Amino acid sequence: MTHHQPRGLLLLGSLALALGLVEAGLIFLRRWVQSSVALNMEYEIRRDLYAHLQRLPVAFHDQWQIGQLLSRITTDLGVIRRFISFGLIFLIVNTATYVTVVALLLHLYWPLGLVVGVSAIPLFLFSRKFSRHYLSTSRRQQDQQGDVADLVEESAQGIRTIKSFGRAPHMGRRFERAARTLHDTGVAKAGLLARTWAEFDSVPNVTLAIVLLGGAYAVATNTMTVGELVAFVSLQLMLVWPIDSLGWIIANGQEAMTAADRIYEVFDQAPSIVDTPGAVSLRRTDVVGAVRFEGVAFRYADAGEPVLRRIDLDVAPGETVAIVGVTGSGKTSLVSLVPRLHDVTGGRITLDGRDIRDLTLDSLRAVIGVAFEEATLFSMSVRENLTLGRPDATDEEIAEALSVAQAEFVYDLPWGLDTRVGEQGLSLSGGQRQRLALARAVLGKPRVLVLDDPLSALDVHTEALVEEALARVLHGTTALIVVHRPSTVALADRVALLSDGEIVAVGTHSELLATVPEYRAVLSAETVAA
Repeated sequence: MTHHQPRGLLLLGSLALALGLVEAGLIFLRRWVQSSVALNMEYEIRRDLYAHLQRLPVAFHDQWQIGQLLSRITTDLGVIRRFISFGLIFLIVNTATYVTVVALLLHLYWPLGLVVGVSAIPLFLFSRKFSRHYLSTSRRQQDQQGDVADLVEESAQGIRTIKSFGRAPHMGRRFERAARTLHDTGVAKAGLLARTWAEFDSVPNVTLAIVLLGGAYAVATNTMTVGELVAFVSLQLMLVWPIDSLGWIIANGQEAMTAADRIYEVFDQAPSIVDTPGAVSLRRTDVVGAVRFEGVAFRYADAGEPVLRRIDLDVAPGETVAIVGVTGSGKTSLVSLVPRLHDVTGGRITLDGRDIRDLTLDSLRAVIGVAFEEATLFSMSVRENLTLGRPDATDEEIAEALSVAQAEFVYDLPWGLDTRVGEQGLSLSGGQRQRLALARAVLGKPRVLVLDDPLSALDVHTEALVEEALARVLHGTTALIVVHRPSTVALADRVALLSDGEIVAVGTHSELLATVPEYRAVLSAETVAA
């Protein structure tokens, strides 16, 4: 305005506005890009982790706590995403800012610039000490978060048992102890971060004091002008935020490292039940259903003694064989080997003369129907639960399967087949869940049917109706049935008596009853138990 050039001032203001708008646009773009990239990465890892969990054997899931897996697939992945979204970006930006500013300070007045550069040494020492302690504390806290999640999951699933025994206060105290332990670890971690942040904060302040004293002396001796000192201090102040934020960035990085460690603990678990090289795919129409156990032995990974030894058994196509034995004799383990939920540790199992390990898992399990004593239902509709193994099943086929399992009660539910059964199917009774699981098994019209005492939760009248319907379904289907109730033996053509992991007798029910005292004792015990 001194030279009467208002147009120049207007242009300068417009340029400042334009630059401000460009900066705002670039900030939006940066945040959107980094967030979307980090979220995509989190999604990809979560998807791969879930797929990997599905490939891991049943033995892995038996050993790992659900809460620990949940915390890894949710909390830990969130920690990694936050570091990628913010911590890593700030680390790069702040490092570049520090290097650039120190270079400018060295150029402006190298003695004081050297002082600022040397201040990186205490920062490095503080960082190393902090990283060593924070890493272990962060890992401990993340493990404890998994323990708390596991307690919540257990309490939710066992709420009926807890209430029945009046143990809510006890479980509450148990949860409180775990939550208090997690709290104490979090407070210790916060204290460690606060102490280190204070150490980091002291470095630029001490350096600034040295610079002011040195700069004043340089100005007094005419080796530096006042303007250069002001410029030097102004540039140095730009380092306060990068140094102050260093503690947060390191902490964020340490948490991401421990989270990645915990996730890789799962990824490093190699699937042990997989398709062998050259495995062939079964065509359903080609399966006759001849199942043979040849010298089969099996032991669990963490068990000393084998569960099964020298199992030899032929099951002809269309034959139903009942597996009978006292509790702990290995009945469930035996039938779990057929769909390869576990793999034999000795001998082999063949289907139509082929070792089942030489068949692809998907095609093998597509021709085998399974129903276990502990019926598992998922938090989705009745229809979705029933068609889990047969998504293309028609309403007529579903109705037929429900009729076999005496599970027509589903039509009386509020929305019929579209009624959601709730988590674990706990909105239904044990017998209802078991009947739905049985209907799911027979719906797929499997060539081989494996039933692990699927009628244990049924009353005598319903059991009789189900057995009558099953007898029709089993005609032409190869079946292995674990039997605990003597009445279910009537479904079988032959019976195999299992004792201490070995088959000690095979024959019809009448033959074994007449000639094998141990068989009579087992049935008598089951009758008393029933």
